[in-house]
Amino acid sequence: MTTKELVSQIQKKKSFLCIGLDVDIHKIPQHLLKEEDPIFAFNKAIIDATHHLCVAYKPNTAFYEAYGLKGWKSLEKTINYINENHPEIFTIADAKRGDIGNTSTMYAKAFLEDLNFDSVTVAPYMGKDSVEPFLAINNKHTILLALTSNTGAFDFQTKQVDGKELYKQVLETSKTWENSENLMYVVGATKAEYFTEIRKIVPDSFLLVPGVGAQGGNLQDVCKYGMNEQVGLLINSSRGIIYASSQEDFAQAAAEKAKELQEQMAVALG
Repeated sequence: MTTKELVSQIQKKKSFLCIGLDVDIHKIPQHLLKEEDPIFAFNKAIIDATHHLCVAYKPNTAFYEAYGLKGWKSLEKTINYINENHPEIFTIADAKRGDIGNTSTMYAKAFLEDLNFDSVTVAPYMGKDSVEPFLAINNKHTILLALTSNTGAFDFQTKQVDGKELYKQVLETSKTWENSENLMYVVGATKAEYFTEIRKIVPDSFLLVPGVGAQGGNLQDVCKYGMNEQVGLLINSSRGIIYASSQEDFAQAAAEKAKELQEQMAVALG
């Protein structure tokens, strides 16, 4: 999917909502455990109830890998279901990969070609040759971890190196890599005060913003400091939407939570 197509969806749906499909078998409604594939059954119901309210879905692959081959099949069925029924929706494999070149090439193949996600999250710590194999695949996006929403983000990301915070150096350096126009960046909503500085470095890039909802991030602040002419934001909510109810009405409850965020986004879009 091209950036232009993504922007078109944002304008059409008046939404820049990304829903995280982070499925914990212990948190899904009990009645689904009777299904042949409870994880896929849960995801399908969430997708059917929310696809008109969001522009992206983001399965965190750890929640599938934890269940071995069965979990991987659930992930495969989920991405296939989205691609077949809602091809206009942007898909993110939240896998946080990044390794030496030949390994990254295989990770890129796994997520962007075999599973056919539109994008994958990648850790920048190993540098250029660990990221460029992802960037090499046409019409796909690489979402680089820049400034994350967890408490440990301050261990390294905001540390000064040669007088400049490390996350700023990551942003600046990444712009010099081959096919860097295919880069997006993860910036946590709990770091809203940093968005102004980030936009000075990557004014035109899309930012994937976790941390709104369960982690306490503020949507209005993110929009105020992070939005650009193309909107340039994908705001992710996972637990706050998908676990809105643990009863049989879970999909409807998820849709109601998604609708609340979508309505706030419509206001922000003006």
